[in-house]
Amino acid sequence: MTINQKQIHEEVSDIYDYIIALRRHFHRHPEPSLKEFETIQRIMEEVEEIGVPYINVGETGILATLIGGKGAGKTILLRADIDALPLPDETGKPYASVNPGFNHACGHDGHTASLLGALKILKEHQDEFSGTIQFAFQPAEEIGGGARQFVRGGYIDGIDHVFGIHLQSGTQVGKIVATPGPSNASCDIFKIKVSGKSGHVSRPDLGRDALVSAAAIVTELQTIVSREVKPTDEVVVGIGVLRAGTNYNIIANEAEIEGTVRTFSHEVRAQVLEAVERIARNVSDAHRTTIEFSNYDAAAPLINDIQAANHAIKVASDIVGLENVITDSPKSMGADDFADYLAVAPGVYCFIGTQSSEETAYGHHHEKFDIDEKGLAIATELHISYALSYLKEPF
Repeated sequence: MTINQKQIHEEVSDIYDYIIALRRHFHRHPEPSLKEFETIQRIMEEVEEIGVPYINVGETGILATLIGGKGAGKTILLRADIDALPLPDETGKPYASVNPGFNHACGHDGHTASLLGALKILKEHQDEFSGTIQFAFQPAEEIGGGARQFVRGGYIDGIDHVFGIHLQSGTQVGKIVATPGPSNASCDIFKIKVSGKSGHVSRPDLGRDALVSAAAIVTELQTIVSREVKPTDEVVVGIGVLRAGTNYNIIANEAEIEGTVRTFSHEVRAQVLEAVERIARNVSDAHRTTIEFSNYDAAAPLINDIQAANHAIKVASDIVGLENVITDSPKSMGADDFADYLAVAPGVYCFIGTQSSEETAYGHHHEKFDIDEKGLAIATELHISYALSYLKEPF
């Protein structure tokens, strides 16, 4: 007989201590992006103990596969990111980081623990569903380098649907966010190297001032949002770094600009990036300097499939009640590379509230970030319920 929502809730409650113990273990042993060696080792040990086959993806990722006993069907992928941040842990908790300078200050420890909990329960019900559930334990979300290992490696090619969750300290525990359409912005990180000609500042006519050129580029880039995109498009062109010069009386022969572009549309993203490079080159030419332009594609815009989001709302309602499902959460200019999966297969990214006190209200990437661990039970339940619901009635 197919597992129902009440059974799922009870079984998650039965392994709640297991999930919490895992979360605290990962929190005590955070590792940075692409160096999650001990983290993935522990994950592999758990997956092997549960009895699910997996393959390695890159050095610190794995993809586990659970094939339903009722025959062929659709394939859904569930994802958890596993990396931590280069940040001290100032929570003062017994499970605080023992790795100086590193901290699970974004909740990835909880993502990993809740997905392992879902895997454990789904394995027990393997004979009760048709189709396939895959579990991606993904490194390097924080630098936008992990999802693409799965995508570019072809591991998503046969996937019909993708689902992911993120813990959210800005939302009360007991609530789930499932918003149709754009949710998180894209993230591009561009660098512009300006080259000029040094000389004495008393003879500016003999030099080519890279500093002045770079300053003009920074100023002109501000016109993109105000003059090159529609007022209804939500766009950020932000400059975080401008380095130039060696001494007060020397014309700078080099300057470096670093910035980011954030948008909610693939088309607008391409338009804005083209404008950044074009304006930088034209302004540089006007100042008789040259530029080298490079861009790092950290994440695509995260756009939830409308049908998938509506289905997530229904599933979430069965778990926490419709009154506790947020369906119109404001879009975030923060990026998440789960967007790379959504660019290949339809799906939805939900957020799970973890705030219940001042201690659990700190923002993500804060040294004192912590969660109300009751949110992990909801995350685990949502993973299980969404996957089984999709496989039973795929859309």
